[in-house]
Amino acid sequence: MPIITVNNLSKTYEYYRKQPGFLNSLKSLWHREKLFTEAVKKISFAINEGELVGFLGPNGAGKTTTLKMLSGIIYPTSGEATVLGYTPWQRQRECQKQFALVMGQKNQLWWDLPAMESFILNKEIYEVPDEQFKASLDELLALLEIQDIVDIPVRKLSLGQRMKCELVAALLHSPKVLFLDEPTIGLDVVSQKNIREFLKRYNRDKKTTIILTSHYMEDVEALCERIIIINHGTLVYDGGLEKLLDQYIDKKMLEITFTEDVPKQTLENFGAIKEYTPQRVLLEVPKEKTKEVASKILNDLPVDDVLINEVPIDEVIRKIFTATK
Repeated sequence: MPIITVNNLSKTYEYYRKQPGFLNSLKSLWHREKLFTEAVKKISFAINEGELVGFLGPNGAGKTTTLKMLSGIIYPTSGEATVLGYTPWQRQRECQKQFALVMGQKNQLWWDLPAMESFILNKEIYEVPDEQFKASLDELLALLEIQDIVDIPVRKLSLGQRMKCELVAALLHSPKVLFLDEPTIGLDVVSQKNIREFLKRYNRDKKTTIILTSHYMEDVEALCERIIIINHGTLVYDGGLEKLLDQYIDKKMLEITFTEDVPKQTLENFGAIKEYTPQRVLLEVPKEKTKEVASKILNDLPVDDVLINEVPIDEVIRKIFTATK
């Protein structure tokens, strides 16, 4: 049974246009041009218990607007949605105690206080019993390895440390649904990897349903078997990651190193050259001809090593966005 259902959900924002200058400011007191932006346009999908779904799209696609509607922060213009059987924008207390929203660019922790103070505040807000609070806190701090920083003012923590504390604050009440909006934005490579590993383990152990938005394709590849792609407010893909790659990838990359210099003109006969030095080349070749081309290169040229790689997933996503403009 789906934990989250979305049916023809739409959100339209209205705003006003004003020309610059004092005279135009006076005119706008009596007449303003009203404009509308469709941030989300009749999207529909369902997510089952325990799924970890990547929710992808370029800036302005409608991802954050959708998460805000599903978490009850804003009202939709039309359509329906349920989270755990509740309509989120009705903001029933029973619903709000069972989900959490973490936004990578918004803080929920008190800036000048230690993170522990915010944890205790959340305990009271969500009415978490003392024993459950202590057990959850100890488990989360151990998983994220931040036992030694929870008594330090949040403003003195690194970005990676703050994000780990944000996750602890969001998960203390053991939510059944977790919305993550760019949780690894701005983090260094090591911190990103640590957050990914934590989310993967937490999803597996707790069966928490997670919707993840991210511009880092490494997050998607490491965590999500299913992805939903939205562009210009419209849902353009909903399915497995492997199916997406099979559907949109018609090329492969051959990375070849040579034992001696090979002229660029010689390599142009085998495929599209993406990178070149006299003893190394990165070739893009049609997917169905990969083995044939690799075999011919091995026979005709002084090859030291050959690697066959898939086209990076971020290029696939970019191709989809371009096709749906």
